[in-house]
Order: sequence, then structure tokens, then C-alpha cells
Amino acid sequence: MNPSREKKIRSVIKQSQPDLTVILENIADPLNISAVLRSCDAVGVREVFVVYTKDYLDKRGLLLGKRTSGGTFKWIDVYHFDNLEECMTRVKERYGRVLATSLGEKSDSLYELDLTSPVALLFGNEDEGVSDEALALSDGNFLIPQAGFAESLNISVACAVTLFEARRQRAKKGFYSRKSKFNMSQQEQLFQRWNNMITGKKVNLRKAIKIGIDSAKLMPVYVDRDPEIPKKPRTRPNPMSKFDL
Repeated sequence: MNPSREKKIRSVIKQSQPDLTVILENIADPLNISAVLRSCDAVGVREVFVVYTKDYLDKRGLLLGKRTSGGTFKWIDVYHFDNLEECMTRVKERYGRVLATSLGEKSDSLYELDLTSPVALLFGNEDEGVSDEALALSDGNFLIPQAGFAESLNISVACAVTLFEARRQRAKKGFYSRKSKFNMSQQEQLFQRWNNMITGKKVNLRKAIKIGIDSAKLMPVYVDRDPEIPKKPRTRPNPMSKFDL
């Protein structure tokens, strides 16, 4: 690895925010997921949780658009759930609280939230928003103030706006400049994990990690994964768009 590449990777690791994450519930368009991953990488989020509870979405499976995500799926762990309660339980074990996007009367403004402490941000389906079940399992809900006739933003845009507000708040406290949220040992572990990936010593499948009720405890992002050998499909699935999904 050349010195400039190593310097960039170590800088990204140092600025990572392991106590900030995103949950996506029943997102219909894979391109929206890819765009969210790109925003997550930009603010230092290192893992994302995707839950599908609708049969028509689950049958399609989780596909990540390579071009839209700009290759950022390589640097982010994506966990896939089909059980909402299991997803919320695991996320709360890791992040403590979940805040959902909702237009309800009890919703707080995004700009009134404290996003400097550990938090998971929940975004819902493009048409229906966050489900009532997910709202009931959340610790609060918020909205993004708007001055126009539209009541909501595209999910990937809403996520980007929210994440960059979190980044603004965290930057004021020096989370991106003064002290990393990873200790030196964790930083080195994550560097070695990524180095193994890009040098070809470990196979990167670039796909979501399916998690069920009986799945093992989630591994910290800085811990290396066991190598896997991908099996080539006999037939290529039809793409859902002009992008290579």
C-alpha cells in the first residue's frame, strides 16, 4: 500500500463515528439504500441496519447499487433483518436509543435534537414512512422542518440532511478532529481488516449480512471477518434499473 493511501485510510478510521448509525425499514428502492450508504460513509457511520417485514420486499432481497453508493459499501457493514423486534433489540444493545422520522404531533425538530450522544436514526418506506410498530419500539421521533408544500423529503435526502446535522454537532465537540472514538488498538484492528480486504487476502462479498433470532452476537466493526468464497450464480438476475445492481 502506498503511503498516501494508507494515510487516507487511517484518517477515515480516526474520524469514524461508531456510536452513530442508521436503520432503514422496508425501503423499496435499492438505489435509495445505496445513496444512504454514501451519506453514511461521508459522516463516518461504519454500519447500517436494514429491515424488511413486507413479503414483496423480502422476496426481492437486498441489492446494493455499486455506482450510486460510489463503492462505499466496501467500508460499511450492512445487516439485514426480517424481524423488526430483533433488529431494534440488537440496535439498542449497541446504540442505546432509536429516533424515528415521523410527522406526528409529538415529533421534535431535527435541530432540537442532541445527536452527539450514541443514537440510531430510523427511516421508513418511501410511501408509508416508518411503521406504527417501529414507532412504538423507538425512543422518540423527529421531523425535518420545511417551508414548502411538500411534507416530506426523499428518504435518501432526509437521511443525508439528518446525518450532516449530526456531523455538524459532533464536529463542534471535536469528534472529527481532536480525539477518535476508536482507541489506538481498535483503529489498528480496523486498518488491518480493511487492508486485508483491499489486498485480496480476504474475500469481500459486498452484500448484506443476514441476521435472525438465532444469529450470533454482532461483531464490532473493527474486528476482522472470516474469509468467504462466493459462489457464482448459474444465471444472472435481471437488474432492477440501468445501474449494475
